[in-house]
Amino acid sequence: MLLGEAAPGDPLAPLAGESALLLAVSGGPDSVALMLLAARWPRRAAGVKITVATVDHGLRENSRDEALQVGRWAGALGFDHRLLSWDGPKPATRIQETARAARYALLCARAREIARECAVVTAHHADDQAETILFRLTRGSGVAGLSGMASASTRDGVRLLRPLLDVPKAALEAICDEAGHPFFRDPANENTRFARARLRALSATLGAQGLDRGALLRLGGRAARAESALRWCAFNARKAAVLGFDEVETRLDAAALRDLPSEISLRLLGGEIQRRGGPAPRLDRLERAAEVVAQALAEGAPKRITLAGLSIRVNNREVTLTSAPPRSRGRGKPGIEPRVNEEEP
Repeated sequence: MLLGEAAPGDPLAPLAGESALLLAVSGGPDSVALMLLAARWPRRAAGVKITVATVDHGLRENSRDEALQVGRWAGALGFDHRLLSWDGPKPATRIQETARAARYALLCARAREIARECAVVTAHHADDQAETILFRLTRGSGVAGLSGMASASTRDGVRLLRPLLDVPKAALEAICDEAGHPFFRDPANENTRFARARLRALSATLGAQGLDRGALLRLGGRAARAESALRWCAFNARKAAVLGFDEVETRLDAAALRDLPSEISLRLLGGEIQRRGGPAPRLDRLERAAEVVAQALAEGAPKRITLAGLSIRVNNREVTLTSAPPRSRGRGKPGIEPRVNEEEP
């Protein structure tokens, strides 16, 4: 794969049509390859505004020096560069999850400063995708999780693009080697204190049993296909079930919900929670809530539960979702709490 290749061999072809891009470049081989590809991308010459940002998490002694070096590399390629710092105290636990959230928050904030339509571009590749699917598989994820990372999503109101999900890591390292361009290696990637590093250490053993990158990506592709079909079914089920939706409440037809397969009714319930401004519930808690609703519908018994800050009331005619009143600390039964983390590189 040559740096000057154009579509259809151009790995940045999914970015065609974008007017402003913020490349997340840590200095590792994957993100350096992304920057090298962008430097030779024909669309850049056509006027696409491309900026580079590096997040210094402040977790390693030499992290600031590496971030400054990335800035020099970006400047040599003709890119504006911004160093973004994750300041303040660092947590003693869940450090990678917290650092990831901080990184995306900083990148999205910078993108909004650049332009309203500026998208953040990351260098997640095929090996990352396979690893994500395996990681979620070990945690009993549902179909949506096993689909892996989306090539395009939205975070904090900013579009997040991953154009390299079909490109193996070895191909990105080859781009750096071909260009004679240096890069850094993050020692955290080999630190078995972290779950993803432990999974990487098992890759040869899993591959020998057939669970290699190709198998995981096939699983992800099939899960994505099933996820698309399930979303379509949930969308059409909602059209038949919604009796009313306004600023105060959502009203769903009890009879329509009673006849739905459990997976579709679960998705419909989760979707309405997010439409009402609630956070995406964690799957196991959403499953428990959906089971309670289904049992109440089957028995014709009134029921009220809380989930993700919403009150869900069930009777023979309707299932109603409204904002739950604040609960006094230490009083009443605990509700079903919202999801608090997203496991993603």
